[in-house]
Amino acid sequence: MRQVFEALERLGYSGSLQVHSAPTVLVPDERAHQVLLGFGGRIGEALRKLSGRFGPETPCVVLDGKPLQTTLGEAAKGSADFLVVPRTARERPGGVYGLVDVVDRLLGPGGCPWDQAQTHGSLRRHLIEEAYELVDAIDAGDGAKMLEELGDVLLQPVMHAQMEALAGNWDIDAVAAAITEKLVRRHPHVFGDVKAEDAEQVLRNWDAIKKAEKGGQDSILGGVPRSLPALLRAFEVSKRAARAGFEWPSLDGVWEKLAEEEDELRAAPPERQAEEIGDLLFTVVNLARWMKVEPEDALRQMVDRFTARFQAMEAATERPLAELSAQEWDELWRRAKRGLGPEPNA
Repeated sequence: MRQVFEALERLGYSGSLQVHSAPTVLVPDERAHQVLLGFGGRIGEALRKLSGRFGPETPCVVLDGKPLQTTLGEAAKGSADFLVVPRTARERPGGVYGLVDVVDRLLGPGGCPWDQAQTHGSLRRHLIEEAYELVDAIDAGDGAKMLEELGDVLLQPVMHAQMEALAGNWDIDAVAAAITEKLVRRHPHVFGDVKAEDAEQVLRNWDAIKKAEKGGQDSILGGVPRSLPALLRAFEVSKRAARAGFEWPSLDGVWEKLAEEEDELRAAPPERQAEEIGDLLFTVVNLARWMKVEPEDALRQMVDRFTARFQAMEAATERPLAELSAQEWDELWRRAKRGLGPEPNA
């Protein structure tokens, strides 16, 4: 390091340093001089990891005996024990890289003990919670809340990626590159010469491309996460099976299946009732799919209506609800429905 300091001093550079020691390449803080140590013959690989922030024409200094001023592009062609990229900014970067910079500080030396104690597993529930909070903001049509919640959701992949970067593995640029390549590969009707007349054809092409990528062996249902909420998982399984051709010829067939499942549930002994209820629910999911209704959204909205009406009933009576007669319950429910506007069949 003394050699680095002396070289920087001779070149007239002063200020803070950010040191990248092989094999780890940190998220570069453009307010500091970037120092790469110990990469030797792998210096080109290390510089490519910085390519999201520095272009090939960015000046740098190779310290190999004596300082050699060159560019990142030229330096990547050789090897060096020490390389310095002079700072390019004095303020924190904006946009996504500003967030990456903050997370890098939180997880790095002198950062936040709570953040540093996290693992991929411990952050799992936060990703789920933040996603549902975003859904609430979307359902409420609250643009300002959506902006906030999208930021909370965005933080999660950046945290996971930066944990891997600090371990010497991939970073958020690698995540972005992977999804970019996948999107281009699976949209040949946009980026290639494949034709897709409608959204259904797009989905069929997507499934075929995905299956080919996996060697043609993976089940079309294999990519549906088991960790999804049951209703969402049922809907996704239903859609994928239908795209593969496992489908009723018309909506009438789904109605007939619904009636059949209802009869089987009514006749089921206690030990088979859970199974038959599952069959009935899955048929309802298929009915929703045919009607182009998202069952998760439909059920969420129904529960919201029920909650609002039940709370209206609670507010409309001074007596304990448990003491009300069936007739009083019915009247309160009707009043609650009228107060919230007409809702047929609810």
